[in-house]
Amino acid sequence: MAASVDSRFVHKIWQEEELSKMVDGGVPFAMLSDGAGSVGKVYGVYDEAAGVDIRGRFLIDPDGVVQAMEVMTPPVGRNVKELIRQVEAFQLVRKSKDTEACPAGWEPGKPTLKPGPNLVGKVWKEWKPE
Repeated sequence: MAASVDSRFVHKIWQEEELSKMVDGGVPFAMLSDGAGSVGKVYGVYDEAAGVDIRGRFLIDPDGVVQAMEVMTPPVGRNVKELIRQVEAFQLVRKSKDTEACPAGWEPGKPTLKPGPNLVGKVWKEWKPE
């Protein structure tokens, strides 16, 4: 899910008029209105003086463990397609029970790596980025 201090109405327009133009069908997850900044405060991204959440992204697995995070100031945009790619990569790794790893730039359907002692120092032989 996504959370911001914006209202659900702002989220609806943002999804329909912006996100759906960047990602086919818009983002495939819910957006939560955090008007009081309660969620932002927990994750350390709520700016009390401005009354807004700064741009923070936290990928949390089903066990409640933060697997990735990124915090950016508003002038620099985020990449929704990269977010979705990372979610898919974490899902694949979890499903494989950590027998597969997704290298930087991995895309769904592309080869993964098999972590272990035999891979150390040889990633360049296994993974050839395009």
